[in-house]
Amino acid sequence: MPSEQQWLDLLAVAREEPVRNRVMLALAYDAALRREELCSLRTDDLDPAHRTLRIRAETTKTRRERVVPYSAATGVLLSGYLAHRAMISRARGPLFLSESHRNYGRPLTLWTWSKVIRRVALAADLPRFSTHTTRHLCLTDLARMGWELHAIASFAGHRSTESTLTYIHPSGRDLAEKLNRGMRQIHSWRVDMLTRGAHAPEAVAE
Repeated sequence: MPSEQQWLDLLAVAREEPVRNRVMLALAYDAALRREELCSLRTDDLDPAHRTLRIRAETTKTRRERVVPYSAATGVLLSGYLAHRAMISRARGPLFLSESHRNYGRPLTLWTWSKVIRRVALAADLPRFSTHTTRHLCLTDLARMGWELHAIASFAGHRSTESTLTYIHPSGRDLAEKLNRGMRQIHSWRVDMLTRGAHAPEAVAE
């Protein structure tokens, strides 16, 4: 998992990428998408009015369809990409298109997207960053925000919460804050119990 600074370093490199790559990275994080789910998105999977994506069952690992939201900021970026895509092709179909001379206008492949992320990761000095890292980061952030485990599992398209647990990577700081919150509750409970017993008759020593 990248640290906050490493994530900022990666974003600094990503800002120089074409709009297609930037919106793909934003959606990959926002919606915790697997590489196959991201690259298989079609224009009719978008619902800009509600800022949601339909992840079709045949593109998922678990063969379960789901609808996931994306942020307003990503929506603005996506709108810019759609205007750019219209200059390549106005046909409905695969959302992300190649702009290389050899495959111009054809659907972007999984391998091309992997190469994009690899190039960005190396430029940011994050050789372990992969197309799956954004998914881990998103689910971890949802846990940090206090989402229930079953809700995170549903968002991720997991069949069980056990799978979800392998994606959540709390930092030492996260664990320390969680412990402190728990200790504050325990402390309050102990103080409450002590004060409740303050006026009780004293026990006779045996």
